Amino acid sequence: MPELPDLTVYVEHLNRCTQGETLDAINLVSSFVLRTVAPTTEDLLGRRVLGWTRLAKQLVCNLEDERFLVIHLMISGRLQWLAPGKVPPKRNLLAWFAFATGSLLFTEASKKKRASLRLVQGRKALHALDPGGLEPASLSTADFAERLRASNHTLKRALTDQRVLAGIGNAYSDEILWRARLSPYKRPRDMLDQELHALFRACRTVLDEWTTRLREEAGDRFPARVTAFHDGMAVHGRYRQPCPACGAPVQHIVYAENESNYCATCQTGGRLLADRSLSRLLKNDWPKRVDELESPAR
Repeated sequence: MPELPDLTVYVEHLNRCTQGETLDAINLVSSFVLRTVAPTTEDLLGRRVLGWTRLAKQLVCNLEDERFLVIHLMISGRLQWLAPGKVPPKRNLLAWFAFATGSLLFTEASKKKRASLRLVQGRKALHALDPGGLEPASLSTADFAERLRASNHTLKRALTDQRVLAGIGNAYSDEILWRARLSPYKRPRDMLDQELHALFRACRTVLDEWTTRLREEAGDRFPARVTAFHDGMAVHGRYRQPCPACGAPVQHIVYAENESNYCATCQTGGRLLADRSLSRLLKNDWPKRVDELESPAR
């Protein structure tokens, strides 16, 4: 799922391509993508784009007269930019939006059709789509600590809960927790002030570094490879590969459609966190520490 760094770069390119332009057409290819009935698509046509912004993990096209086009990419949704005069490919296409400068394609490479489009009138209606999470870049250390301690989640869940913090998801939460050397299962209420300060610094640093990196990778081209997995990541998507800090194999915890990736040596004092499925299956054979994975007895 595209997260804060990816979405920030999307916003920058969308503004470069469409800001000041008139929305000429909205073409709905999938009947499932549009989740609102009012205003209509016709009501948004002919209005000038004032700019694009991000609302948690949603992309918002701000049009004249307080009309808004809100895109939630979810896990498999992506955006593409097509030069004027070219015909949009039909593969995975949900909708496309025509401007004089080109067309914005909204695609989803999944049969589950979770990505969504909402047409909104008025800032009050737009505000209703805000889950309420605070923006990491605008927080002080004290506000960050207060917001996390107010949640009753593990760190992994708190970082990815859009009601707590805005824009962070599965991938960058793994990287933030590794950078801070903290367990994904640790609870904010049990943390020392210095641990929360370290987490705050890691949050800012990781998000800033990856935004800069993705911005540089895209250059002047509209982002074409938006993914949750990057070669330069420390732990996310690197199960069983060596931790760049200590060389121990990266571990993961799988639950539902998500997973946490972590280094047991760097983050949990060598202790392996219980996987809900495998630990129940293996029971007493489930290793408790990372050094047991390398034991000849196993």
